[in-house]
Order: sequence, then C-alpha cells, then structure tokens
Amino acid sequence: MSTVIEQTVEARLVAAAPRMPSIPATLHYDRDDPFAVRMTFPAPATLEGVEVCWTFARELLAAGMEEPEGRGDVRVRPYGYDRTVLEFHAPEGTAVVHVRSGELRRFLAAADELVPAGLEHLRLDLDHGLAELMRDA
Repeated sequence: MSTVIEQTVEARLVAAAPRMPSIPATLHYDRDDPFAVRMTFPAPATLEGVEVCWTFARELLAAGMEEPEGRGDVRVRPYGYDRTVLEFHAPEGTAVVHVRSGELRRFLAAADELVPAGLEHLRLDLDHGLAELMRDA
C-alpha cells in the first residue's frame, strides 16, 4: 500500500474580476507526516509565477468543511451545499479558493484509509525524532 496520497482538485480562484477561473491544485497527504495536508498551486496560478505549497492541519480541513475553522494563515469554511472555501493569508495578500466539497471528502477518506483520523500520533516515532535532534546538537 502506498504511503502517500495525491489528488488533483479543481479550485476556483475568487478574484475582484467577475470571472472565477479554474485552477488545478494538488492535495497531498503522507502518512509519515500524519497531521499535515499540503495543497500545491502551479506556477501559472500564482502572482509570483512559481509553484506555491501551503501546509496545514488535516484536522483543520475536515473541521472547516462543517463550520468555519482557522485563525491563522489558513482558514476553511463551508460555502453552500457543495463547496468549501479555503483562504490562504500571506503578507503579499489573501488567496480565496472554492473547492468542491465532494473532492475534499474523497481525499480525506483516502487519508483515513492510510491513517485513521484520531490515530495520527501512533505513526510518530518520537524516539527517532529526538535522536535526530540530539545528533545534530
């Protein structure tokens, strides 16, 4: 069984212009980093023209699909029946994207197959992590 899940989703960038262009984004989950989800946007979809990757809590994504969650750089909230809004806050500005909730549910279900929600701590090898820290000290 694979230890990594990658799923492409269609994100709708909310901008000042009336048109909301679709951009491909990739969700990434690795059971070796069981608490985190990464969402990557390709270079053509960013202001800087480089690929941008945001890392945030898997729990934030799941909870934000039910009710508004997040106080920091990443915020998630439901939007209507079938969309979820993800806000990414940076010093340069804020990006707001809509993603189909069904796509996010499929991604989270696949992540749950790798590491069931609530059992992420069992995947951590704290002794190994501490040994690595001490080795570099």
